Amino acid sequence: MSLFRRFLPPLLFLLSACAHAEQSLQLSSELGPSPAAPSSMGFGAALPPVLPAMPDASREVRDELPPIPTIDLTMPPDDLWQRMRNGFSMADLDSPLVADRQAWYLNRPDLLKRIFERSRRYLHHIVVELEKRGMPTELALLPVVESSFNPLAYSSARALGMWQFIPATGKTYKLQQNAWFDQRRDIVASTGAALDYLQTIYEMHGDWHLALASYNWGENAVGRAVEKNRRLGLPTDYAHLKMPTETAYYVPKLQAIKNIIAQPQLFGITLDAIPNRPYFGTVELSSNMDIALAARLAEIPVEEFIALNPAYSRPVMPSAANSPLVLPAEKVQTFLANLQSHEAQDKPLSAWLTHILKPGEKLEGVAKRYGISAVRLKQLNGINARTKVTPGYALLVPGKDATGHDALAARLPQTPASPPKAVKAKPGKAGKPVAKGKSVNVKIRKPAATPQKR
Repeated sequence: MSLFRRFLPPLLFLLSACAHAEQSLQLSSELGPSPAAPSSMGFGAALPPVLPAMPDASREVRDELPPIPTIDLTMPPDDLWQRMRNGFSMADLDSPLVADRQAWYLNRPDLLKRIFERSRRYLHHIVVELEKRGMPTELALLPVVESSFNPLAYSSARALGMWQFIPATGKTYKLQQNAWFDQRRDIVASTGAALDYLQTIYEMHGDWHLALASYNWGENAVGRAVEKNRRLGLPTDYAHLKMPTETAYYVPKLQAIKNIIAQPQLFGITLDAIPNRPYFGTVELSSNMDIALAARLAEIPVEEFIALNPAYSRPVMPSAANSPLVLPAEKVQTFLANLQSHEAQDKPLSAWLTHILKPGEKLEGVAKRYGISAVRLKQLNGINARTKVTPGYALLVPGKDATGHDALAARLPQTPASPPKAVKAKPGKAGKPVAKGKSVNVKIRKPAATPQKR
């Protein structure tokens, strides 16, 4: 017993040493021979590896799979369309009406081309404003649905401008409207107001589809429709609400345009690239200025000036409008340099005068005094049968240097005294058209009646 105890510790030590040696040999074989170590251990040949060599897994993946394309969001794309696609974040609407509207647009390639060409002036500004607010950039396509990007569009509901504000909502969002200018047509002011409104109704509903329905139908109407479905135990999302035909088609239209922009090659559409840089810049207006003079100082055609500054209805831009001049970006410095030279020569900024109507004074007498007809005086001042012309009324009249005023005034946009008549919807595949104000349930299989124009 004493002899066993004497040899037990050395025996355990020897067994432990052998185990460590075996582990070291296995590890060395897996890692491969060290360059500094001999290839044999005095036995004339290298020891065979304990485990077979494993293939390089990373090389196998690279050989069999193509590289995954990546988008570097830290570098701004050259094309504004791609910048917009990068910011698409609204949930897609899955509805038969989307396919219906998609086919409608795709069957009118010339219309799409005109709309996208018109949008080049305004799209960069809208995308930038959306990004500042953290809003989905597909909302920049909403003017396609509202106005085809026409800032002069006017609907039967008296909605005006690129974003189609009715008078009451325009006033709520501080868009000035008078005989001299209408900010519902103003590019910068109306865009700011539209995005403010969209933010407000999104926060109200917590859903962009319902916010868009509210933009078209009214937030209170959408709220009542949602509450009705809630009481009935029905889903309260956009696709399950009963709403007017126009509103039922509203989000599908936007979704259809979004789909086309997202993958134009899939639909056989070629989108001309839009440079990802500002199309226009702004200059603050410190005093009244003639439109003709402003265009001349910027060295651009009057038509281009009006397209960027469509709010003005008179040949003079009043500084009281508190709206900056909008000029092509490459012409801002040209305008400022020419303006400085113009003022250095002590030349006036306006050749037009303001005549305050006195008690007992008639329009015919004022017109004769300034050498124009009474009809022309009324036209210059937007006076119609509904206009109340009383003492103290400010009339715009031409000064001695107001040359070419007739030709220019005829080209300036006006707010019509009465809206155009509504266009009746034509029967579609689903049957008779739905009258304006009636509701349809958009959870259908076939397309409903052709949507009415706003």
